[in-house]
Amino acid sequence: MLEPIAMEMPIAGSGSNAVVPVPAVHNPRARKLRSAVWQDFTKERRADGNCVAVCNHCKKQLTATSRSGTTHLRNHLAICTTTSTRRAGKRRKLVVRRILHNKTSTDGRSGDGHGSGEDHDNVGSHFNQELSRRDLSRMIVQHGYRFSIVDDVGFQKFVKNLQPQFRMVSYDTVRADSMEIYEAERLKLQDILFKIPCRISISVDMWRSNTQMDYLCLTCHYIDHANDEWKVRKRILNFVHMEAPFTTDQIANLILEKLHSWGIDRKVAAIVLDNCAGGEIVARELLRVLQPRRLLLNGDLFHVRSCAHILNLTVQESWEQASEISSRVRKMINYVKFERFQKFQDTAKLLHMDQKLLVVDSPDNWPSTFLMFESACYYHDVLVRLAEQEGHYDAFLAANDWADVKALTEILDVVYHAMEKFPVENPTANLYFNEMCEIHVLLRTWRNSPSPVVAKVAGQMLSKFEGYWDLTRPVMAFASILDPRYKMKSLEYFFRLIYADEQFTAKTMIDVIQNTFHGLYNDYKHQSSDSWKNPSVLCYSRNNSSCMGSVYSSGNDPKTFSRITLSDARRGLDQYIQETSSGQSLKSDLELYLEEAVYRQKEGNQDDFDILAWWKSFAAKYPVLSQMARDILAIPVSIIPLDSEARTLNEYLSTMDPSTVQGLVCAQDWLREDAEGDHADDKPPRGDELIVSSQ
Repeated sequence: MLEPIAMEMPIAGSGSNAVVPVPAVHNPRARKLRSAVWQDFTKERRADGNCVAVCNHCKKQLTATSRSGTTHLRNHLAICTTTSTRRAGKRRKLVVRRILHNKTSTDGRSGDGHGSGEDHDNVGSHFNQELSRRDLSRMIVQHGYRFSIVDDVGFQKFVKNLQPQFRMVSYDTVRADSMEIYEAERLKLQDILFKIPCRISISVDMWRSNTQMDYLCLTCHYIDHANDEWKVRKRILNFVHMEAPFTTDQIANLILEKLHSWGIDRKVAAIVLDNCAGGEIVARELLRVLQPRRLLLNGDLFHVRSCAHILNLTVQESWEQASEISSRVRKMINYVKFERFQKFQDTAKLLHMDQKLLVVDSPDNWPSTFLMFESACYYHDVLVRLAEQEGHYDAFLAANDWADVKALTEILDVVYHAMEKFPVENPTANLYFNEMCEIHVLLRTWRNSPSPVVAKVAGQMLSKFEGYWDLTRPVMAFASILDPRYKMKSLEYFFRLIYADEQFTAKTMIDVIQNTFHGLYNDYKHQSSDSWKNPSVLCYSRNNSSCMGSVYSSGNDPKTFSRITLSDARRGLDQYIQETSSGQSLKSDLELYLEEAVYRQKEGNQDDFDILAWWKSFAAKYPVLSQMARDILAIPVSIIPLDSEARTLNEYLSTMDPSTVQGLVCAQDWLREDAEGDHADDKPPRGDELIVSSQ
C-alpha cells in the first residue's frame, strides 16, 4: 500500500527563516485552531510576518497561511520520522494522545486504553455515546445475545480496545433499550400494515417455555410491493403468554384482540391454525366475530391447512394399519444391531454393499419409520442371507413380508420427499398444488393393491387426505389458476386423472372451482370499481410520488426490471379507459387472461419461475386479477409447521418475564428481516438465536 506523500508546501521569500512565537495578544477576528493536527504542530510567525507550522517532532517548517489548509500537515506526520520503526512507535503514541485529548475535551473526563484508527480532524466529534449504546442494544436483540454480555470481562475489554471512549452500560440499561427498540419497530410495522392495499393472512402457533409456560405466537403473511418489487413477507405480530388452563374461546378472543390492536381485523384473508389446540373451534369463533361478509367468499377461504400438516396428519393417523409389520421390521433391525452386528457387517462387505446407517425408528415418528424401512430395503440381500444362515430365529422377515415392506416404503417415500420440497423461504401458495394432486392420484392407485396391508393403509390415508384436502384445495386451486404457467390446465388435467373412472365428478368439480373463482373475481371487481383513483393500484409502489414499472423477460435472462416513465402513466390511462367505458363490449381481464396461452419460459427450470415478478409486471394489464394474486398467493398453505420440540423456548428466554419475551422475540424477528431484506441468504439459523423457525 502506498504511503501518503507529504505535499510540503515551500515557504516563499528569500529572507531570514527565523521564526518568532505568535504573540499571545487577543485578536477577536483570529480563527481558532480547531483541527487535531495542531496538537503536533506549533503555529509561529516569521520575521517577515508570514505564519509557518513547525513540526513538534522534527522541527520542519511548513506553510500555515489561511489558504493552505491542514492536509499537507497531516501528510507530513506520516513521513516526519527517519526510520519505519520510530515512525510506527511515534504514530501510535500520537494517535493515543489525540484520542485521549479529545475524550477529555468532550466529556471532561480523562481515560486510558488503546485505540487505533485514521487520523481524522476532530476525531472525538465522530464518536456518539448514545448512538453506540443503541447500536449495542440493537446487536444484542438482533442476534439473540444475552443481556449479561455487557458484564463479561472479555467483552468489556474488547469494546474498550475498539473505542476507549465508550462507557459500558448495565444489564438493566440494555434491557430498557431493547424494549424501546421493540416499541419503535412495532410502530413502524403497524404503519406498514395499515398502509398496504392488500389483505393479510395469519398463522397461529402455540409455544412453551422450559418452565411450562404457554405462549401464543401470532404471525402475519402478506405481499409487500415496496421498492418496485413484490415480495412475500412474514412478521411475528405477538408472542403472548397464556395462563393455563385456557379454552378455545380464550384463544379466539386473544387473536381477535391482537388483530384489532394492529388494525388489521378487517383485512384478514385466511388463517392457519395447524399448531393451535382446537383449531377448528377457534376458526369458527373467529369467523363468527369477523363477519363473513368482510371475508373472501363470505369466509369460505378463511380457515386453511398447510400442505405439510395435511400430509403429516394423513400418514400419522393411518399408519396404525401397518403397526404389525412395522413392529416386525423394528424387531429385526434391533436384533441385527445388538446381537449380530459384526456378522451383518461381514456379510455386507462380502456382498460389496456400501456403508449406510441401519436405522431404528421412534414408533411415534413416521419419518423415522420411513428411514428404518428404507435402510431395511437397502440391506435386503444382507438380511435375507442372515435369515438363511440363522433360520431358527424368528426375528427375520418372510418373503411375502418383504413385498409389503417395499410397497409401504414406496408410499412413505413419496410423502417424505414431497415434504422435503416444502422448506422454501416465504413460499407462495401456488407452489405445491401439482404435488398434492399427484399424491392424490397415487393414493387412489395404491388402495387397489393386492396386498391387504398396503390396500388398508392406502385406503385409510386416502380417506384422511381427502378430508383434510377439501378445506385447502380451493385456495391452492385458485393459486394454480393465478400461475400463468398453468392457469386452468393443471386443474383440468389432474382432476380428470384423479377421477378417471368418474368423469362426471371430475367435470363437476372443475366447474365448481371455475365458477367460484369467477365469483371471487366479481367481488374484487366490485370493490375496485374506483381503483383508478388510487395511486397505489396504478403505480404499485408505496411511494406515491413516483410510479415504477417493470419489464419481465424470460429465456437466458432472469427477471429484469427497469424504471418506466411515460409508459407507466399510459398504462394507467389504458386502465382508466377500460374501467370507465360503459356500453362497450370490452372483455374483462379475467377473460383475457384465461384466453391467452399459458406462459412458458424459453429456457431454464420452470421451478425458477418468479410468479410475483410476473404479476407485478402485468399488474396494469390485469388490474383486478393482480389484486387477487396479491391476496391469494400470500396465504401460507406452503409453510412447514414447527413440531412441538421446535416450538420450545430456549433456556435463556424461559427465565424472562412474559413482556420481555414478547419484546425480544418480536424485535429479533423484525430486525432480522430488515437486515436480510432482499439479500437474504439461506444460511441456517445460529444456535444462539432466540427463535429457530423454519417457516
